[in-house]
Amino acid sequence: MTGVSDAARTAESYFHLHLVSDSTGETLISVGRAAAAQYSHVKPIEHIYPLIRTQKQLDKVIGDIEAYPGMVLYTITDIELRERLKLYCQRNGVPVLSVLAPVVRLFQAYLGGTPTPRVGGQHQLDGDYFRRIDAMNYTVMHDDGQHTDGLEEADVVLLGISRSSKTPTSIYLANRGIKTANIPLVPNMPVPPGLPLLKRPLIVGLVASAERVVEIRRNRLLGLNAVQPNDAYIDREAVAEEIAFSRRLCARNDWPVIDVTRRSIEETAAAIIGLLQEHRRKAAEAD
Repeated sequence: MTGVSDAARTAESYFHLHLVSDSTGETLISVGRAAAAQYSHVKPIEHIYPLIRTQKQLDKVIGDIEAYPGMVLYTITDIELRERLKLYCQRNGVPVLSVLAPVVRLFQAYLGGTPTPRVGGQHQLDGDYFRRIDAMNYTVMHDDGQHTDGLEEADVVLLGISRSSKTPTSIYLANRGIKTANIPLVPNMPVPPGLPLLKRPLIVGLVASAERVVEIRRNRLLGLNAVQPNDAYIDREAVAEEIAFSRRLCARNDWPVIDVTRRSIEETAAAIIGLLQEHRRKAAEAD
């Protein structure tokens, strides 16, 4: 099998991408999708093989690669399995790459010594793992304005009107070990009285364009068969006032605001993490 020409690749609409891991495959999936996103004219058909730890399991993988030729990315610790996969791909002209090998070589050059391979080492049941579980439990319990008496325990408190991505952003942050509460904002309805007095958490407002919020709300109502004419919930002027109220509240309390209109959840979370690091730095300096 030979490489695909530029002209042929441009004409194609998909390609096969084999992701082979002896752990969960999360690293491979993230790397593969990030790389594939750079090519808007083609889409990957993902073949994901997690927990590949025996020769019999690898037989199935190689059979699929033969049936659906494409690229192969892998993270495999076992030397025999790794070498067998590489040898098969090289003999058959299949592009193959260990996504961690270049990074491990860089670490080795800088740190010296020999790395000790561990299958799924990033998924060990250590302190970080249990902190993530604790953060997830906290976040679920404090979703959508619940249990506001425990907000001082939060790392982050998100404020925003309905459909401003508060809950998915909160869950994403919790998966990073960040305890996150979120509170809905409604014009003419007070926020929890102790909110401006909180010292530990970073408080962040989430806003979006009125058009974007209306679109999301309308789609949700359609899914519930609950669209009503003249409903203020999807009226652009009413939504614009909700957004203005959110901005005024945050400005009055000097809380940062993030516009999520054109941001993915991951991008919003990254911006919040940056703000949280600065918030913690200032708190440490004040102490």
